[in-house]
Amino acid sequence: MFLSLLLATSFAARSVLSCADHTGHQRGDLSPRSLVQKRANVSPTNPSYIHTDWAYDASYNWGAIRPEYATCQTGTQQSPIALSLASGLSPRHRRPSFANYDRAVVGNWTNWGNGPAFNLEHPEDDYTSLPQLRFDNQTAYLKGWHIHAPAEHTVDGDRSRAEMHLVHVNDEGHEVAVLAIRIDPDTAPSPFLTQLPALVPFPTRNEDAPRVVPDVSMNVGLALDGVDRFRAFWTYRGSFTTPPCREGIRWFVARPVARTSVEQMRALLGACTFSARVQQRVWLQGVNNGA
Repeated sequence: MFLSLLLATSFAARSVLSCADHTGHQRGDLSPRSLVQKRANVSPTNPSYIHTDWAYDASYNWGAIRPEYATCQTGTQQSPIALSLASGLSPRHRRPSFANYDRAVVGNWTNWGNGPAFNLEHPEDDYTSLPQLRFDNQTAYLKGWHIHAPAEHTVDGDRSRAEMHLVHVNDEGHEVAVLAIRIDPDTAPSPFLTQLPALVPFPTRNEDAPRVVPDVSMNVGLALDGVDRFRAFWTYRGSFTTPPCREGIRWFVARPVARTSVEQMRALLGACTFSARVQQRVWLQGVNNGA
């Protein structure tokens, strides 16, 4: 069911009618540039289809758009960055540990405007019941995950077809850490993707599809299994990869690449659009050198 529904939904023809934004008002501008803006301008950490003023095809210049985005231009710990095997992995850090990742969690299944996204349900202002990430004497809680395509991080110049970001918050709900998993096609299906319902297409691809599917249950631990539970990884001090590019985010990038079947990857890409920020120069990120 996953693949048949996924392919049918993801590759549906684009509607020639105007599309509605999150306020319910109709937008009639369907120029290519307008469609790119509408697909790109949604925050993956708050996928509520709020269209703003930035786009991925101009990510090199986000800092000039408005004062609130200045960190995108002047920050010293910006993400994503290019990684290298020659520079080594992370010998100075214990491998992050995970608690409650292997139980079923429930949340809202959606598309953040550029790709699939899943937001976990939890009691209001209480994140401590969510799956836990532990690193360097800190505990963070899985708020949700989303997909970028192509991958934002490269390794020795190689860029995977997609990248999954698992966003973690502290007990006050502030984002503090992201696990990054690169994804490429292979021969065997991904157990993690196999459990998912049909992907929600990005807003301009199928206007009749639901924008949010509530009460979806999944085992996020299967995503960790696909990269050997981060036994080998890079880590650095970075930022969000969308405006306002806030820094103070601890990144963990898995060395292994998660694998999917060709059919799963085609379906996944059919629900995505370009969402990779231009890579940032390494400056004070402290790759593998400390928290």
